[in-house]
Amino acid sequence: MQLAIHILQITSAILLALVILIQSRGSGLSAAFGGSGEFYTTKRGAEKILATATVVIATLFIILSVVSTLIG
Repeated sequence: MQLAIHILQITSAILLALVILIQSRGSGLSAAFGGSGEFYTTKRGAEKILATATVVIATLFIILSVVSTLIG
């Protein structure tokens, strides 16, 4: 049981890292200082799917971490 949880936790960590790296960052650091020219845009299409997947995978990772701590 504990081995299965550890495998799921490692898998979710890898997936979380990949999903975060895939997301676009806009125009980088210049966007923080007003260089991008975009204001309060809504997420659409693949960007929305990636944002939702990030939240779901992060929540799964946290739950697996808590369960792993309680079992171990």
